Amino acid sequence: MNAPQAPGVTTSAAVSAVGLSKRYGELAAVEGLDLEIAPGEFFGLLGPNGSGKTTTMHMLATLVRPSAGTARVAGFDIAGAPVQVRASIGLVFQESALDRTLTVAQNLRFAGLLHDLPPRVIEERGRELLELFDLTGRRDQPVAALSGGMRRALDIVRGVLHQPRCLLLDEPTIGLDLPNRRRIWRFIERLRARTGMTVLLTTHYLEEADGCDRVVFIRKGRLVESGAPRELVARLGRYILEVEGADLDGLAAALEQKLGPALREGDVAHFRCRDEDLALLAQLQAEIGGKASAWRVRRPNLNDVFLWVAAGKRVA
Repeated sequence: MNAPQAPGVTTSAAVSAVGLSKRYGELAAVEGLDLEIAPGEFFGLLGPNGSGKTTTMHMLATLVRPSAGTARVAGFDIAGAPVQVRASIGLVFQESALDRTLTVAQNLRFAGLLHDLPPRVIEERGRELLELFDLTGRRDQPVAALSGGMRRALDIVRGVLHQPRCLLLDEPTIGLDLPNRRRIWRFIERLRARTGMTVLLTTHYLEEADGCDRVVFIRKGRLVESGAPRELVARLGRYILEVEGADLDGLAAALEQKLGPALREGDVAHFRCRDEDLALLAQLQAEIGGKASAWRVRRPNLNDVFLWVAAGKRVA
């Protein structure tokens, strides 16, 4: 369910794009991308490396000028009103925006002044946000003295200090251990519930995208799949058969005659199966399963959708 709408936010799309494209010479990083994200929505932009996710985020953040197409963020055109766009968004990208020579408090003060926040407001909001991440005792320490997880948390605090209407998160938890990743997501969930903030996420930790209201998958700069995570998983199939073996080519060829095309990932062949395939799977395991070193039947998940999309295959 979408988070409640924040006061003063219009009912128009929080983020919209029509034909958004970015070319670098002959290379099309993003090609004809259409998006519409509702206020308060938790939206995932997913795809393999080089698919155009970060380029899309940079265009929406006015850091990169599109080659073609239009986009609006928080009601402002990214080309015609970049200053208003930047005032309306929070950014947490793969590269930290923190100054490691400054203290935690100094970094927040600097970020707040960039958004014309009064010193009293910066102090009050900073204190509250640091408490949520157990960073209060670190406020006078230089950022260089913080752990990687603390610095990433502080990046997010810095990004939401001005209470943006849209938060753009590009791989926000990359390299963090599971406890720190969970702490960051609990914090973002609380922010969404309290403020109705729109969140646009890119991530390679697909379990983080399970909580999105909607996701889109892009490949080679083009949108190829979209929907709610559970809907996309359901469209993939009811079961996934994973097979390994010394003669994987022979095994896969035999199974493809009965189950349809396989997806090869290293030494594993994956097959999409329906409920009505269960009896057939039992028969196939009895007939040729002995030639496999591993034969696993499991429920699909969003990682499977990612693998099919990355391989250029349709989910439906």
